[in-house]
Amino acid sequence: MTDRHKPLQIMGEAFQDTPVQKAPYQTAPKALKVVFLLIAQPHQTLHSLPIAFEMAARHPNVEVHVTCPTRHHLDYARSLGRLYPAAHVIYDLLPLPAWLEKLIARNGPGPIERLAALLFSRRYFEQFQAIVVPERTSLYLKRMGVTKPLYIWTRHGAGDRAIGFAKDIKRFDFVLLSGKKVEERLLERDLITPGEYHMGTYAKFDIVERLQKQKPRLFDNNKPIILYNPHFSRSLTSWYLFGETILRHFANQDRYNLICAPHYRLFNGRQKQADALVKRYAQYKNILIDTGSTRSIDMTYTMAADLYLGDVSSQVAEFLIRPRPCIFLNAHHAAWQNNKDYRFWTLGQVIDTPDALDKALANAFAHPDEYADKQHAYVAETFEHLDKGPTSPGAADAIVRFLQTARR
Repeated sequence: MTDRHKPLQIMGEAFQDTPVQKAPYQTAPKALKVVFLLIAQPHQTLHSLPIAFEMAARHPNVEVHVTCPTRHHLDYARSLGRLYPAAHVIYDLLPLPAWLEKLIARNGPGPIERLAALLFSRRYFEQFQAIVVPERTSLYLKRMGVTKPLYIWTRHGAGDRAIGFAKDIKRFDFVLLSGKKVEERLLERDLITPGEYHMGTYAKFDIVERLQKQKPRLFDNNKPIILYNPHFSRSLTSWYLFGETILRHFANQDRYNLICAPHYRLFNGRQKQADALVKRYAQYKNILIDTGSTRSIDMTYTMAADLYLGDVSSQVAEFLIRPRPCIFLNAHHAAWQNNKDYRFWTLGQVIDTPDALDKALANAFAHPDEYADKQHAYVAETFEHLDKGPTSPGAADAIVRFLQTARR
């Protein structure tokens, strides 16, 4: 089996809910208190948590907190903390009413639930000099009167869709960027200011590197592995129009293995539908369906696959750190040519219907390097420091420098 067939180690699969135990405070006063807020779904966790760990390990004068709305999510964060033994962070459960915590644990943190969690926790956030987040909903804290902390955005993902360049980004005090591609688009829209952002950060890669100690085998054969990674947005995803057709296509052939690992949010809060889907295809040994385990968010599948099949998920950028064939599904007849929001569709074949899938697959494996030069260039612009080691340490240092300057 080649290296590309060996996925990454899974962390957090077997963790259990445990009583929340805060790390002991040091007796010496801290110069800064910073909280890393993880209020959305777990797929965003890996984009900011490594920075929290590096900040705690590298800056003993900073009191670093990690906070989540549910015990399950907080336990996941704590399990990842074992990869950073020198990092002494304080794990906090957001001060929510029991009914709200249970609601989020059962249905996931939807938009209304996130806003409610912020509202109930607003006094908790007033103790910090900075709030570090991978999403943008937390900006509503400013409207709720939490104006003392500075707001820092780590981003999550490195895709091209317009949502990654929304107007409210301008409301952050400091932003972390993965590379020139993102920097240029944000500067064009006057959403960032020189001196108030840091280049070359993609924290997820750092922690994924630490997860590579073991690589479980996904299939009992060496056939090519296709990763189908549909997005969750109904207006953009291929899932609702093409999903079952694609699954049946792979069920009725024996040339390829298929991993169907949708965006984490596609089945979030829809456990019955997810279980039914897995059950329908359980008999097919060449099909693996994952509707939301930690494997679906820690690059296990993007590193294991030989070909990416998807629509608009930014996971394709992570997949392409090792250039390989891609096929994109234009389920909604998007006018994608010369559109910056669809730039990544220039890195592979684009098909309008699953009927074209067989031909596209055959062409992709017959000419695996057809798009390699474009993919290399895209990755270089998207992830500026990909080959220069971990980026979280530099991000942690940049945040601390910014906060120290801002306090003068």
